[in-house]
Amino acid sequence: MSSAWLLPEHIADVLPAQARRIEELRRVWLDVARSYGYELVMPPMLEHLESLLSGTGHALDLKTFKLVDQLSGRTLGVRADTTPQVARIDAHLLNRVSVTRLCYCGPVLHTRPASPHASREPLQFGAEIYGHVGLEADLEVQELALEGLKAIGVTGLVLDLADVRLVDGVLSGLGVDAKLSAPQRDQLLTALAAKDAGTLLELAQPWGDSVGRALIQLTRLYGDESVLEQARAVLPNHALVDAALADLGALANRLRQVFPDVRVGFDLSDLSGYAYYSGARFAVYGTGHADALLKGGRYDEVGAVFGRRRPAVGFSLDLKVIAEWMSGNQTTPMRSAVRAPWAEDPALRQAVRGLRQQGHTVVCVLPGHEHEVQEFDCDRELLLIDGQWVVRPL
Repeated sequence: MSSAWLLPEHIADVLPAQARRIEELRRVWLDVARSYGYELVMPPMLEHLESLLSGTGHALDLKTFKLVDQLSGRTLGVRADTTPQVARIDAHLLNRVSVTRLCYCGPVLHTRPASPHASREPLQFGAEIYGHVGLEADLEVQELALEGLKAIGVTGLVLDLADVRLVDGVLSGLGVDAKLSAPQRDQLLTALAAKDAGTLLELAQPWGDSVGRALIQLTRLYGDESVLEQARAVLPNHALVDAALADLGALANRLRQVFPDVRVGFDLSDLSGYAYYSGARFAVYGTGHADALLKGGRYDEVGAVFGRRRPAVGFSLDLKVIAEWMSGNQTTPMRSAVRAPWAEDPALRQAVRGLRQQGHTVVCVLPGHEHEVQEFDCDRELLLIDGQWVVRPL
């Protein structure tokens, strides 16, 4: 018999120190997004399943909890990603013709953890810009992502760039794209993502060794900006390939100008989110963290299922992951506070209220609990001196 206080696997309470850190991070990210002109939206946790999953692919379906609505009898889903909801808001509720910048922050729920130690209840922050097809929108989103990470003190930033159009361009340029069945395409994409040369050669046999060699070349194209020149030399000539390489070069050049301390790299066979993204995509890493701190890119098809296809670029991150990474890499000082006694003295109560109105944290110590102030650094105390309540350093 399980204990009533045990939580489901990969679901956890957030205790005071970490909760404080997460809330501070949330406020910083929202402030940075607002400084760029992004408006906050708050989509619901539950929606009709078809709305949540429209156009998102099989992967999100597997992540989504389903339940039956007791009012309508329809199947509902608990959101596993907020982007489809924001696309719906842009398409149907706001319905603006001009550029729309939206941000959000709230929990999502996953049926399975993304990694052995991941939470199934990430706290997702994201920012998205709709309505502009040019690279300016991609650059703005990437700058916002880097600015946010810098604002919370993340150092040693590395931004990796890729573009899903490269794979489509390579397959079309080799003349095999139209010949691939859906299962063959899935196998090929899986082998490319794993950089599995043996499997790629085997899958390419029906079309000759030249196809296999070209696909293997793609898996080797990762590193610094010299990778782009290598790609132009070895990949098939195709408009999608040319456009993707040109855009990646332009993005890298601009980012180096704005953030000279951020290292920019490329992995041209990275197929993360292939079914979702439509152009350039990126991931940002920090020192001492093997996994990406945030991911994003262009997904121009996201609103098509809602009857309004709009250019879209954005990124998202899990604030719990960021907070955990920071707790292991940075020492967060406790908040400075004033310690005050507990009493009904009107003058004392007025002094406490006055300090709080001025922005100070005042912890009133209850009788018998004088040594239990844990979350705050009480470096001052409120004392009665010559009939006046005054603050004195400890």
